Amino acid sequence: MGKGDRKTRKGKIAIRSYGNARPHAEKAAAGAKPAAKTAAKPAVKKAAPAKKAAAKKTA
Repeated sequence: MGKGDRKTRKGKIAIRSYGNARPHAEKAAAGAKPAAKTAAKPAVKKAAPAKKAAAKKTA
């Protein structure tokens, strides 16, 4: 279950093939209306609360 396994994502990447474990991006079907999907919901971004990351300890 690693680079040599054709059924896993890691194996598909190593073999440079595609399938259910590593599908291609879907292409728009002929006659589909992708503009209608994007126009339906306006993009609204909320400000994320500011958080400071704890300093990592070094040995």
